[in-house]
Amino acid sequence: MYYPPYYPYYINDYRIHGAPPVPPFPPQGSFPIPDLGNLFPGFPGGQSSPPGFSGGGSDQGPPSGPPPSYTPQLQQQTVSTFAVDAGSMRRCLHRFTYVWLENGRGFWFYPTFVGRTSVAGYRWRNFRWVFYGTDTNRIRSFQCT
Repeated sequence: MYYPPYYPYYINDYRIHGAPPVPPFPPQGSFPIPDLGNLFPGFPGGQSSPPGFSGGGSDQGPPSGPPPSYTPQLQQQTVSTFAVDAGSMRRCLHRFTYVWLENGRGFWFYPTFVGRTSVAGYRWRNFRWVFYGTDTNRIRSFQCT
């Protein structure tokens, strides 16, 4: 034989019967909010990133103007197993860089971060800078100005 479970408190018409009364909510401003301003101090030496971080750049935002008006020519190079080494792109941080992807598309790019296998920054699209990131294995070639 089945016996339904016993619940000392049950809901009926949105009221809980048999439960202790709920105290009224305290008035606004009665709870002091602590000052958390110096709870999380910056990194030593005023750095904006942890010590020893070698990610390659900080995000300072997009450039203030448009990229150069010309399009560089893609240099024919020998075939390699890997398209682009991420370390080689570090020299292009915060510089106008023209990027050719493996799918044949090319665009102006302003890199602000270079990681081990990815790059991020701003891509010139529709006459404005748009944040963009990609894996370095999608990049066929690039050229800094």
